[in-house]
Amino acid sequence: MKRIIYTIILGLTLMCSSCSDFLEDQVPQGTISDEQLKDPAYVDNLVISAYAVWITAEDINSSFSMWNYDVRSDDAYKGGNGTEDGDVFHALDVSQGIMTTAWNISDMWQRLYNCISRVNTALQLLEQVDGTNYSLKQERIAEMRFLRGHGHFLLKRLYKQIVFANDANLSPEEYNYLSNTTYTNDEGWQQIADDFLFAYENLPVKQAEKGRPAKAAAAAYLAKTYLYKAYHQDNAGSHEVTGISSEDLLQVVKYTENAIMSAGGCALEPDFHSNFRPEPQYENGPESLWAMQYSMNDGTNNGNCNWSYGLIVPNIPGVTDGGCDFYKPSQNLVNAFRTDAAGHPVFDSFNSKDYDSQSDYADPRLFLTVGMPGFPYAFNKKYMMDESTTWSRSNGLYGYYVTLKQNVDPDGGYLIKGSWWGSPMNRIVLRYADVLLMRAEALIQLNDGRINEAIGLINQVRNRARQSTSSISDYELEYGVRFNVQPYAGTYPQQDALKLLKFERRVEMAMESERFFDLVRWGEAAEVLNKFYAEEANDCTIYSNALFTKNKNEYLPIPFAQMSASNGNYTQNCGGW
Repeated sequence: MKRIIYTIILGLTLMCSSCSDFLEDQVPQGTISDEQLKDPAYVDNLVISAYAVWITAEDINSSFSMWNYDVRSDDAYKGGNGTEDGDVFHALDVSQGIMTTAWNISDMWQRLYNCISRVNTALQLLEQVDGTNYSLKQERIAEMRFLRGHGHFLLKRLYKQIVFANDANLSPEEYNYLSNTTYTNDEGWQQIADDFLFAYENLPVKQAEKGRPAKAAAAAYLAKTYLYKAYHQDNAGSHEVTGISSEDLLQVVKYTENAIMSAGGCALEPDFHSNFRPEPQYENGPESLWAMQYSMNDGTNNGNCNWSYGLIVPNIPGVTDGGCDFYKPSQNLVNAFRTDAAGHPVFDSFNSKDYDSQSDYADPRLFLTVGMPGFPYAFNKKYMMDESTTWSRSNGLYGYYVTLKQNVDPDGGYLIKGSWWGSPMNRIVLRYADVLLMRAEALIQLNDGRINEAIGLINQVRNRARQSTSSISDYELEYGVRFNVQPYAGTYPQQDALKLLKFERRVEMAMESERFFDLVRWGEAAEVLNKFYAEEANDCTIYSNALFTKNKNEYLPIPFAQMSASNGNYTQNCGGW
């Protein structure tokens, strides 16, 4: 135990510091005795290490934002320089040829459990510290359980049948005999909820230091966990939604109460685009409930930047040479932003024609989410996008669109060249708009007379979209586009309200790696994605043989290496892997 902790402390990499000093000025220590390890100062080093690993343990191929795995959705194409460039992600893109031995299946499993291991190491020491000499003991335990819940949540969305490392005092030998089927799917979600509940009950309403979760963040994550739990998938032989739990939905409603969120200062940003700007004045704003903290000009060579988006940057000659142009918005997503004369989505016929900026109405969020030919890249008119290899390394195979939420103006001073391109822009993990839409979803599914309240929540998001034009205020005059997004009026039956909600989640959270997981939660992945493949195959040979297999492709397989090393204690996901 001493050797493990000693290694972690000496290897501490302080890469999550921004707008705060709680990760700065940490001095590595020498040899440490058992008594010293119980000293609050050393325990704090382990806590900091558990935060830092969420930055240091990810990379361009395994981003904890999950963009690499969102290429399975209808929001995005894999991109890059053809199907062989990142071929294991091409397999995810078309739901074919996914191998249990593929490195990208195993790599994310290992990285996320490494993060959980750091948390458990900190928790093991925290439990031994005398609380009378360390007033922050319970709060720090709550922070660590929040991080552990975050790790298990990401794993469960990816792999479903996961191992729960919830006992910080297990020996390495004991971990080898854990099973990934100890809990049913429903019980597994409850294990995650229990960590977030403890965090909610023990975290302060506000944190003085940015990057540490506060009560509202724990409430939001608790609600999100219960929302996933509500859609029961407990049949071991399938991934079908067998029922929707009113009890769980009521927990979503409980933990998204306005009193919780307003006490923490949570609110929508006046302008949607403010959530995706690198300037320090826009970071950790009212909509950011919890974010990964990045920095620059902090004494390090290249800044403590987010390098995990390094593959997303386009390849602009002489500017971003080496940009790999992955994670490209789909035509289907762009078309979803089309609106009718009343300012509402075109719903079922949204993809019947491609969006035309000169004739179609559009939601302003389109131009803040997707860079398109004929418009300035990252709002810089020096870089006008066109249909050329500058904006598509695949020469149009994956189209010419570029995601904007992760990218920054190359001339703004926030794009940094290291081994890859990086940016100090924070990555928001929990956004207040997501909370509003989760609450709306729960209220609609409950169908207990509060659907009008749910529509009001959706309208808050749409009304914010209407006023989010500060960065694109000249687009109508200069480029001929027609903005039109309006709130919904009147009363809607449950199924119509659900259609509004699901469409709003798509356009509001587009390219934030939520879409695929939403489709799986709703039990709609096979239907939606096979329709997407069929429509794409008409214009793109990439999808000519694509096929999403129901009750298989909703989740990644348990990696072969993990199955082999599990002493027979792991069970593979259904689907014939």
